Amino acid sequence: MFEIIAEPNRRAILSLLVSSQQSVGEIERQLGMPQPMVSKHLRVLREAGFVESMVDAQRRLYRLKPEPLEEVDAWLAPFRRLWSVHLDALERHLDRMDQSTSTKSQATPTKRKTRRRRRGANRERDKGETK
Repeated sequence: MFEIIAEPNRRAILSLLVSSQQSVGEIERQLGMPQPMVSKHLRVLREAGFVESMVDAQRRLYRLKPEPLEEVDAWLAPFRRLWSVHLDALERHLDRMDQSTSTKSQATPTKRKTRRRRRGANRERDKGETK
């Protein structure tokens, strides 16, 4: 199943079929692929159960079958939960950092640069350079 949907052209075809059924010619035009290539990928998708076809007058229409993708979705669910927990923790951490930064910037006034007077030998040297 994963080998079939790993192919980028097949994923593009599946993406087109999400919104509506399409003919080979419509898929060909939208993806800019040659007709034999579209037909080959549709055959693979049909044999794997991802799409089904129906005859409408002189053309064959393809539509998505959701069941195989529901199986993939079910398999991915535990991984999605794992990532969700990690991403939620990251979001909380970033929110705390943002709050900490904004609290510090409100509590600490901006410092002014003050000119320090030099003492001793450096002071005498600086006096001579400004003249």
